[in-house]
Amino acid sequence: MDRQILLKNISVPGISSFGPYKSSGGYDSVIKALKEMTPEEIISEIKKSGIRGRGGAGFPMGLKWSFIDKKSTSPKYLVCNADESEPGTFKDRYLMEHLPHLLLEGMIIASYALGAETSYIYVRGEYKYIIGILNRAITEAYSNGFLGKNILGTNYSLDIHVHPGAGAYICGEETALLESLEGKRGNPRIKPPFPALKGLYGSPTVVNNVETLACVGPIIIMGGEAYSTIGLGRSSGTKLISACGNINRPGVYEIELGLSVEDFIYSEKYCGGISNNKKLKAVIPGGSSVPVLPSDLILKTADGKPRLITYESLAEGGFETGTMLGSGGFIVYDEDACMVRNTWNLTRFYHHESCGQCSPCREGTGWMERVLHRIETGEGRWHDLDLLVSIASKIEGNTICPLGDAAAWPVASAIRHFRKEFEFHIANPEIVKDKNHGAIEKYINVRSAV
Repeated sequence: MDRQILLKNISVPGISSFGPYKSSGGYDSVIKALKEMTPEEIISEIKKSGIRGRGGAGFPMGLKWSFIDKKSTSPKYLVCNADESEPGTFKDRYLMEHLPHLLLEGMIIASYALGAETSYIYVRGEYKYIIGILNRAITEAYSNGFLGKNILGTNYSLDIHVHPGAGAYICGEETALLESLEGKRGNPRIKPPFPALKGLYGSPTVVNNVETLACVGPIIIMGGEAYSTIGLGRSSGTKLISACGNINRPGVYEIELGLSVEDFIYSEKYCGGISNNKKLKAVIPGGSSVPVLPSDLILKTADGKPRLITYESLAEGGFETGTMLGSGGFIVYDEDACMVRNTWNLTRFYHHESCGQCSPCREGTGWMERVLHRIETGEGRWHDLDLLVSIASKIEGNTICPLGDAAAWPVASAIRHFRKEFEFHIANPEIVKDKNHGAIEKYINVRSAV
């Protein structure tokens, strides 16, 4: 459980530059892929590895690559989704800032496997300084023969371009990203057709997340079978976790999938426990768009087994008692956290970031924000809780893209697990209006913290 793959060279001085990166074994996988392997063999190794997309959905990477329409006479494209805007998630920023060549290495191999000769990195607009880091790394790769015409003396050529977004969360959805990359408003497309058949400029396209592409080089070096033995079952490999909230050691950690949630939160190697010796109250383990779980259900499953950081273990029990790994953004709440206020804050975000294309999301997120604000400010009504659950159920599954689900799940799960706290806000407007959220815990019988 102590294996480092992506971050093993993070402490090498100057690792963000080509020289130190190359001296540490960087680009060896490109040499192997382009000179010793066919595109089909590369895709086969990715399939054998069992790696799943690290951006949130967890779809098998090799399977996604195999969908690309190789028979099409149109150009093929690879697009790196670096529009990291999920609240609680910042691991892609860390990779691009410190290991930009690791991303480029993976993109070169992926582009070769897919038959793409032009690829793009779509970067979140707020990551302005990251754009400079990426462009410097790209210039170094061109200067050293790893980008441009006839890479390493082969007949394969590739250009990579960095494209900044304009600060829209919705452009993290792959088809909205493609719309934005084409110069249009970032509205998600109706699928099918999927990007593998009709993506950027109507051509076959694969969109992968930063962390996902960064894994390609190591997989090619060690082989897919070897990579598949790391992790646990169908959750193979390592995962970068962005840890934040009420913990002693916030940051980005690389874990081997299968580590227990309890070890991750309380081990001195990782989060170091809850700050100020408080008790754990709740965790959102996959970025703000996945269901929140109270302390008793995030540390153990409903049947008492240790909850593990895998796609399967976190989802065990469905949304009644489980959640999702998502992007790996661990948001940790201590015993004094107000779940009403935090849920309202998340809903404000989703209302603001809705593209407005679908009525359930456009109107529903606004209604949820208003109702939660009413409860949070001591103006709540008893029917508001059932109203919120009803609105969430009408958004979920009824929108073009997953933003509607992402907005609905936090609200529904917060009420499911912390209903007494919401009820207290409605029943005690005077206390709520004092804004002493820590004191609220003294008055209500919420789930026992551990």
